[in-house]
Amino acid sequence: MPKSITRTYSRYSRDAAVLLGALIREGRSERKLTAQELANRAGISRGLMQRIEKGNLKCEIGVVFEVATLVGVKLFDADESTLTKFLTHTKEKLALLPKTVRKKQKAVRDDF
Repeated sequence: MPKSITRTYSRYSRDAAVLLGALIREGRSERKLTAQELANRAGISRGLMQRIEKGNLKCEIGVVFEVATLVGVKLFDADESTLTKFLTHTKEKLALLPKTVRKKQKAVRDDF
């Protein structure tokens, strides 16, 4: 088994994950769902559900977004059509940019 990597996260990232977890928990409570019921709907384990609600940053972002959607947490301040239009615009913009970014190499000074 590969060695786990110890990562440090900024305070902003940690606070954002905790806030999103709290919003998910609040949405679950408003819908009167248990953690197990929501986990079953999302197709995940109850333990992962609990880690998401605690704001664990090691949870897969797709799962966190799906759980947030299931309980009605609005992830972005836009409706679906606006998000689709923005995504299309972003894809068009990215198509104009180079596919890779390379740092300029320093010229080798081999005139000893």
